[in-house]
Amino acid sequence: MSVGILIITHGQIGQNLLDTATRVLGFCPVSVKALSVPFDCNPEKKLAQASGTVAELETGDGVLVLTDIYGSTPSNIASRLMERRGIQIVSGINLPMLLRVLNYPELRLEELVEKAVTGGHDGVRVCPSVAGSEG
Repeated sequence: MSVGILIITHGQIGQNLLDTATRVLGFCPVSVKALSVPFDCNPEKKLAQASGTVAELETGDGVLVLTDIYGSTPSNIASRLMERRGIQIVSGINLPMLLRVLNYPELRLEELVEKAVTGGHDGVRVCPSVAGSEG
């Protein structure tokens, strides 16, 4: 068993990140589903869909929910899932975060949350300028 992962984002962001991460890794080592939240969606219907998806992903080790923007509709839907036990949410998903999470399928939920946060944070860098390219 391992932690399931649910990605809840605006539009197709989550599915695109998942497709890219799977392509980079060559496979997907854990159960992951992406839930698209259109701008004109009914949040209650999406919550019901998300709840059903969590039930599919939950194998006894919990579910990590990754969302795009804290406080947005996808994040608010995710936060309502926390009424269930074994759910943790991390917002601000980016490709480095997702890759980090997928590289540690054996970790417990609490440890995977930490990997998600450090992966997302460490993936944001100011790129050095190329020598001689200035002015």
